[in-house]
Amino acid sequence: MLARKGLLPDGFLLTRLAEDQNQRNRSRSRSQRPRFITKTGSCNVAHKNIREQGRFLQDVFTTMVDLKWQHSFLIFTSAFLCSWMLFAMIWWLLAFAHGDLEPRDPNAEPGPVPCVTAIHSFTSAFLFSIEVQVTIGFGGRMVTEECPLAITVLIIQNIVGLIINAVMLGCVFMKTAQANRRAETLIFSRNAVIAQRNGRPTFMFRVGDLRKSMIISATVQLQVIRRTVTAEGEVIPVSQLDIQVENPLRSNGIFLVSPLIISHTMERGSPLYELSAQSLASEDLEIIVILEGVVETTGITMQARTSYTPEEILWGRRFVSIITEEDGRYCVDYSKFGNTVPVRMSSLSAKELDQTRGVQEGGSDSQLQGWGLVRAGRGGFRRGGRTCDNSAPQPWYAQSEKAETEEEKKGQKKKVQLEVIGRQIEEEGLGEMSD
Repeated sequence: MLARKGLLPDGFLLTRLAEDQNQRNRSRSRSQRPRFITKTGSCNVAHKNIREQGRFLQDVFTTMVDLKWQHSFLIFTSAFLCSWMLFAMIWWLLAFAHGDLEPRDPNAEPGPVPCVTAIHSFTSAFLFSIEVQVTIGFGGRMVTEECPLAITVLIIQNIVGLIINAVMLGCVFMKTAQANRRAETLIFSRNAVIAQRNGRPTFMFRVGDLRKSMIISATVQLQVIRRTVTAEGEVIPVSQLDIQVENPLRSNGIFLVSPLIISHTMERGSPLYELSAQSLASEDLEIIVILEGVVETTGITMQARTSYTPEEILWGRRFVSIITEEDGRYCVDYSKFGNTVPVRMSSLSAKELDQTRGVQEGGSDSQLQGWGLVRAGRGGFRRGGRTCDNSAPQPWYAQSEKAETEEEKKGQKKKVQLEVIGRQIEEEGLGEMSD
């Protein structure tokens, strides 16, 4: 309709229709291909047929922390109610054994001193149990010195109540301060891109932190998960391969004070070396991103995860810049966090580009010589008009040592020649003196 009125060009609408069709195809293929790690960072793994369920009870605290909130509150409430009922039964039995539950005439003389005052039924024993465990102390009921056993029960109930409170507070604290809570403010770009950087195909994605408090000692780790088959025919459904993050220091550490573009050069030795634009759609792989660090405010180690499937990797695009300088400081525009722009890039893989450029794959006696090598006659290559042989390249210090060795040999030869000439002169002088 807008195209008919001339408000939008026909080319734009055709492009949008093509993008919508591609998006539908991607959604279909995505539904058929399961993910190992979801976009939110949770593991898409179901554990079935676990026979040794008792192992979870050996680590009760971790099991309590891993439970959902509703289950944890149900367990805490049940623990308090059960402990109150148990000790209420004990207090009622003590009162029954001591004869404190027998009816007395209020006008008669007072009887023996009870173990616990003002306990006449199980209800009053239950109220006294609650007062003891939560240390309310209304003052109407109290333990007397008449029964040493009642004093012992009082001490035991206090200890049990403190243990339940400590476990409950510890579980609540650990559940509220879990590492995945801090990871909620760490964001990753929805899509990853592959574009040329410094003349090489590079896999890139963007990561950012929404909080002002920093992540100390932050590191990024990349892994490729794919289905592989060994030489013996063994099928490995989930094969994990590490990917080196591009860093001049050869480490995975980052300074996450502003959004960063994490990159990986697709060079020889990379799991993505043979990946091309045509094979990307049919590849059965998943690139997992793991960001670890220490929270500055709490000191707790946290981990944020995400993954990229082939449908979420854009070929021939790069991220737009979102950092600008305003009023003497840097500003980040998160509205453009995942925006990309198309760039010129070949659809060939990094391996095919290397073969096109003439890079020879080194064997046992040859190594990589560099870029732009062409044939230069028999047994040699030409770089910049010079010819070099097939042998492995020598380092610069080896050439200097060779030059110094040749100079020493020449010096030794000259020295021998001078000694021979001196001897000849001495023999001629002796012959003249003898004459």
